[in-house]
Amino acid sequence: MEQDEAVDSPSDAQARLELYSYATADKHAHEYIALMRLFTDTLLTDLSAAEAAMLLAEAGIALSVDDVEARCRQLKHWGNLVPSTRDARVATVAEWLRSRSRYQVSKLGGRVHRQIEDVLSATDGAREVARELLGGTVEILDRILLRLSRDRHPDAEALATDVTTVFNNQRLFTESVRDFYAYLHQVLSRYDLAGTEYAAFKTLLLEYVDLISADVARHAPAAAVRLEKVVADLDRLLMALATLPRLTGPDGSLAERSPGRTAAEWNELVMWYGGGDGRSGPAQLRAAAEQALGQLLANAKRMLAASGTGVSRRADFLRLAAWFAEADTEEAHLIFAAALGAYPSRHLLMGPDETGARATPGTSWWEADPVEVPISLRMRGDRAARGRTARVPDPGLDRERLLTEAREEAERKAGAAAELLAVGDLSDAVISRAARDLLLERLSVLLALAQELTTPVASRDTDLGLMLVATPLPGAETRVHSDDGRLTVHNLALSILPLSRSGDPADVTQTGTDG
Repeated sequence: MEQDEAVDSPSDAQARLELYSYATADKHAHEYIALMRLFTDTLLTDLSAAEAAMLLAEAGIALSVDDVEARCRQLKHWGNLVPSTRDARVATVAEWLRSRSRYQVSKLGGRVHRQIEDVLSATDGAREVARELLGGTVEILDRILLRLSRDRHPDAEALATDVTTVFNNQRLFTESVRDFYAYLHQVLSRYDLAGTEYAAFKTLLLEYVDLISADVARHAPAAAVRLEKVVADLDRLLMALATLPRLTGPDGSLAERSPGRTAAEWNELVMWYGGGDGRSGPAQLRAAAEQALGQLLANAKRMLAASGTGVSRRADFLRLAAWFAEADTEEAHLIFAAALGAYPSRHLLMGPDETGARATPGTSWWEADPVEVPISLRMRGDRAARGRTARVPDPGLDRERLLTEAREEAERKAGAAAELLAVGDLSDAVISRAARDLLLERLSVLLALAQELTTPVASRDTDLGLMLVATPLPGAETRVHSDDGRLTVHNLALSILPLSRSGDPADVTQTGTDG
């Protein structure tokens, strides 16, 4: 939904902020929240104080009718509840006095309570990013462009469905991305992140964040191109949406509209994918990923610093502090002496007698010869052998190799597509192996989506700019020849058309879009 109308004055803003007062009330916050749950449980819940007290008692909250009445009046003062206009059907005057004050939830009060319930039910852990919505947005934008180009007067209901879905998908995707990166920064900023926890978040960064970046890099350019085409024909789109029935209030003011009904919302969506005057959404995601990776490397440097032991001692110090907190004075002295080595200056000779012992029980530590302690034992507390660590391999060469292979594969596909477009009708055509493989790829997609061929069916590839059209012809065969064999397709006539010439004919069923 669109945002509420601008608040006229600071007093109006303060009045709306008071809608959240019941959730932070000093002593009765849980009672207010339980009471609001009753009023928002179903649509247009109408309750009196006596009915609400009975329902609260069933939920385990014991309040008198007078207390519930006081809570309801306070919620009415904050704006969360409004008086109900329903006449109560009672048998006695006493019942009428108890039920004369009935309440319902207000519009903003219900919205605020839904937000509070979302916060209370949310977990502190990570939230998955709805990255699958990006590909669906591209397909819906294709459908909007098809409706605008095919019909002079497009179906307004169908357009409204697609437009609302696009903006709802975008809102859900951006909210999930914000929650995910906020959680990631919250954890990576901890100084005590180490051990298995550090390894888990390293995997999260290197795998899941890279997966999100790859999806955005693949779908964002396609969405940006389609949005520019939609904006070019935006006036006709908005005129079609304006023909739908609109809701007006009793004072003649227009109600809140669904998203995507104004040019400003479309321009904002274009700027998110394309950038414009500010930074685009994909650029912000890349910057957030780089910042999280930098924080991860900073934690790694801290853990491997030569000045420390290589691991965090936070858990050891917390355990020692807990011992001090639970011990009395005598035990605290013993713990201090054991933890910090503050023993009396005496030598303890154990085992068999030493011949020519250099230190006796009466020898002071200041005068005794020093004892050599290995560095590994002195610095790390163990005797494990330490060697040189392997250097981190440079991924630059692998990245260049992968980019070169991807570029060559794209060039091979482009050449094969150009060859198929030059042939057109594939009956008894002679083509190369690459063109034949591309034909088989598109044919497999077409047959997977349209298994029962009764009418002409097409499969489009927007990246290569071609469309494979399959026309059912019982008893016919389409033979395609290559230097390594012959491909025979039974009961189908195949042809390749460029997308610019196809015009999406009405007698061809569109099975899907790839690219």
